[in-house]
Amino acid sequence: MNLNSIHNVYFVGIGGIGMSALARYFKFNGKEVAGYDRTATEITSALQDLGIAIHFEDDVGQIPELFRNPENTLVVYTPAVPASHGELTFFRGKDFTVNKRSEVLGLITRDTYCLAVAGTHGKTTTSSILGHLLKESGVKVTAFLGGISENYNSNLILEGNDCTVVEADEFDRSFLQLSPDIACITSMDADHLDIYGEKEALTESFVAFTKKIKPNGKLFVRNGLPIEGITYGIEDDADYCIKNVRIKNGTYVFDVVTPNGDVEGVHFNQPGQHNLLNGLIAFAMAVQTGTPTGRLAKALGTFKGVKRRFTYHIKTDALVYVDDYAHHPTEIDAVHQAVREMYPGKEVLAIFQPHLFSRTKDFADEFATSLSNFDEVVLLDIYPAREEPILGVTSEWLLEKVENPNKKLILKSELVSEVKRTTAPVIVTLGAGDIGEEVTSIKEALSVES
Repeated sequence: MNLNSIHNVYFVGIGGIGMSALARYFKFNGKEVAGYDRTATEITSALQDLGIAIHFEDDVGQIPELFRNPENTLVVYTPAVPASHGELTFFRGKDFTVNKRSEVLGLITRDTYCLAVAGTHGKTTTSSILGHLLKESGVKVTAFLGGISENYNSNLILEGNDCTVVEADEFDRSFLQLSPDIACITSMDADHLDIYGEKEALTESFVAFTKKIKPNGKLFVRNGLPIEGITYGIEDDADYCIKNVRIKNGTYVFDVVTPNGDVEGVHFNQPGQHNLLNGLIAFAMAVQTGTPTGRLAKALGTFKGVKRRFTYHIKTDALVYVDDYAHHPTEIDAVHQAVREMYPGKEVLAIFQPHLFSRTKDFADEFATSLSNFDEVVLLDIYPAREEPILGVTSEWLLEKVENPNKKLILKSELVSEVKRTTAPVIVTLGAGDIGEEVTSIKEALSVES
């Protein structure tokens, strides 16, 4: 398919973080864009501000007339939309070109110098750092991000088409649509077992992804993963390695050892060992574009973060409130490590909204172990997303497994009251569901209290 022949792009599920980045891209490139989503959000409002028509009912009658010509209209959908969706069924029945988001990303990036970030954790932060490093270094880059960059208040960096940065998503094997020049794998922990069944199948999918790299391309892997590539790590024998880590005024300062020499005194403001690794691999991938390491190191120090990735909402001597997207035990462990490193000896309250019945079932014991590390634990009901309930899989069942005397299950409507009651000086909210929509209310309540 030639995207130049497409005049109109219609999105089924336009409010998704990845879908909305594509919608912005096509709008900025002169296409007519419209779409459907189930609910209005800040993301859909921002798209409407760009002149994109969006409606919130699955109603074929609300599809604008402009988007009813199959000869010049591309329809993009997200796998989160059920196959029985009325509008999706309409387009498929009328011979429209209907592609998954990942297929369209593959088309856009095919003829560019593509840098793809894969892994079960760290994709969004790493790709956001990478896009920022390249933009700040003067590279003509387009970066499609799975979160809202704090530097640009957007999930799209649009500076040119010489390079593209994308997240290589393992969900639904979407990353097999890509053909990157440079790729990395940050992690390969078991996840999405509702799709893969077994961890071995997930591992095989990552191996298949490595075979998608273009001839003479390069693969970076976190040191210790069972796939060969250029390695990166912290205080080890990796090809790219962070050494001499120290903390000054809440900021990491460290040296980067590379195959072509060392870069000393690098500053980075994102807490946690996992973020150090994210910053390192973004740096290593950016080096492959020929950008001087000194310029990249300077840009690394100006990265502000990604919304809902260890995002500070209150940061005072008396009270800290952090919100994070963590929805897997490994991600919760990473938040715990970061908060303990930054606030040693302080009591920490963790409020967690489990995401998906299947994920909760598959990792219940691991979730319980991770959550038990905090001083207080509060659970919300499971956020179902695309799933139907599984008998016996509830937050109450998960809470029973948590080995912590300071634990409770509450309704989402009780969140504000709960945070006002706690005496913990550090509070973290965790989860990939709609808990993020409660952040403003929590912040306002805590600000009044303090």
